[in-house]
Amino acid sequence: MAGASCCGPKLAACGLVLSAWAVIMLAMLGIFFTTHSATLFEDVPIPEEYMHNESNGLQNVYDLYNKVGYNCFIAAGIYVVIGIVSFYNVRMNKRNEYLVR
Repeated sequence: MAGASCCGPKLAACGLVLSAWAVIMLAMLGIFFTTHSATLFEDVPIPEEYMHNESNGLQNVYDLYNKVGYNCFIAAGIYVVIGIVSFYNVRMNKRNEYLVR
């Protein structure tokens, strides 16, 4: 059956809402990390040797900011896929309600 859904209507709606929120939040975090926001300094995993390296320590920290930002964008992309699957399931559940049995 090509139009079968893999979860119920409440779980599909919950997945849709959660994925929408996650995409917005992770996209904003990705933007803030790639612009090297100072308020997110504590969320970047900076090794101790970067603190004492005077030659290119700041560039290493900026590279870590970029890596964390790209990870946020990747996670947002995964949540977009989950949102699409949830939207498909919501549509299939609505469609199955109107079918005559």
